[in-house]
Amino acid sequence: MPRLLVNEAEVELTATRAQGAGGQHVNKVSSAVHLRFDVTGSSLPDEVKVRLLALPDSRLTQDGVLVLKAQQHRSREMNRQDALVRLQALVDSVAAPPKRRRATQPTRASQLRRLEGKRVRSSVKAGRGRPAAPD
Repeated sequence: MPRLLVNEAEVELTATRAQGAGGQHVNKVSSAVHLRFDVTGSSLPDEVKVRLLALPDSRLTQDGVLVLKAQQHRSREMNRQDALVRLQALVDSVAAPPKRRRATQPTRASQLRRLEGKRVRSSVKAGRGRPAAPD
């Protein structure tokens, strides 16, 4: 299956100031990047959109917009690349449909092993009580 590439024309990138400590540099340079990707309006296949929107991810808004913030690096270009790589990784994670689980039955031998273990454990616990008083 060919890899699904995210069209960069569908991605909205805005530069903002990074949060946290960093001294003078972080206070005057907009090096952090906010990435917004409208999943519902994208050119991705419908089944991929459905799986992407079904993710339990707090970065997805009610409107189906994915918002990523990249602020690891000092340069805006590196943060931009980081955000795009993270978006692509998220799309790749849902690109292939999940394998369907086939229900199986436990084998006869595994059932017997389980029951034998229960019998052994039961006899161990039965031997822990007070000894019976002689009559």
